[in-house]
Amino acid sequence: MSLDAIREYLVADMAAVDDVIRQRLHSDVALVRQVAEYIIAGGGKRLRPALLILTAGACGYRGRHHHELAAVVEFIHTATLLHDDVVDESALRRGRSTANSLFGNAAAVLVGDFLYSRAFQMMVGVNDMRILEVLADATNVIAEGEVLQLMNCRNADIDEAGYLQVIRYKTAKLFEAATRIGAILGRVERPVEDALAAYGVHLGTAFQLIDDVLDYSGEANVIGKNVGDDLAEGKMTLPLIHVLRHGTPEQAGLIRRAVEEGGNENLPEVSRAIHESGALDYARSQARAEVALACDALAALPVSEARDRLAQLATFSADRDH
Repeated sequence: MSLDAIREYLVADMAAVDDVIRQRLHSDVALVRQVAEYIIAGGGKRLRPALLILTAGACGYRGRHHHELAAVVEFIHTATLLHDDVVDESALRRGRSTANSLFGNAAAVLVGDFLYSRAFQMMVGVNDMRILEVLADATNVIAEGEVLQLMNCRNADIDEAGYLQVIRYKTAKLFEAATRIGAILGRVERPVEDALAAYGVHLGTAFQLIDDVLDYSGEANVIGKNVGDDLAEGKMTLPLIHVLRHGTPEQAGLIRRAVEEGGNENLPEVSRAIHESGALDYARSQARAEVALACDALAALPVSEARDRLAQLATFSADRDH
């Protein structure tokens, strides 16, 4: 099942979400409009809004708040991207120049702040304290994840548990929030809500695991960013952790030096060690294990086409090449 087929199923809902995004991006400040529209128009998979829409549908929701809240989730995600690219000094995202490289770091940070605050204005308009609580908590945890990742940069002693903590905070938390909100909108019982939140955590974890695989196996024109960016920033990801644990002493020494020194001058040698040690296969197997847990969580839902699409979306997250 391709992502395009899932998008086709959601075409009317996602068009409604895009309408909300365009309306809510309005600002009397021209630079805010320019930067926000640039980053939103850059595309992306819109996975988090799709998850919220699908989950709400699978839980029987038939109102209109899901479009507004799907846009909220996308705004929060986009704000984190703007801030991430400044912190990481990234020049390429989704195959285009990053906002910070075009408009400057100050504009990127401040427009990220605008998107966060606009998202909270929209949340208040929905007038549901539980949903506000979920999104407020998620935003706070994501910020903690960003700080954790910053603290871990150039630290070759991070183990798999520490790595997973970062991605569950930084990436999986917003997936979890999207699926939990869909469940809240559907007014399902708490065990079903918790099962769907778990689905979101596992799917988000699988998604990030594959992102980390693609950083060493993808092509820049396909994955939309420069291959080896994580290494250049001194980030310890699962492929590198696997080489440190299971590679030869020479390979482990190479990885440690590359992470601690930063830069990607040793990218060819590091990539060779990753491939020879089976690190990419291991990371993919871990992603598939997360997908299996995500699909198991869907058993809490009644059979429906929306539930089937959620299962397909989970499978896509581990099998994708971009």
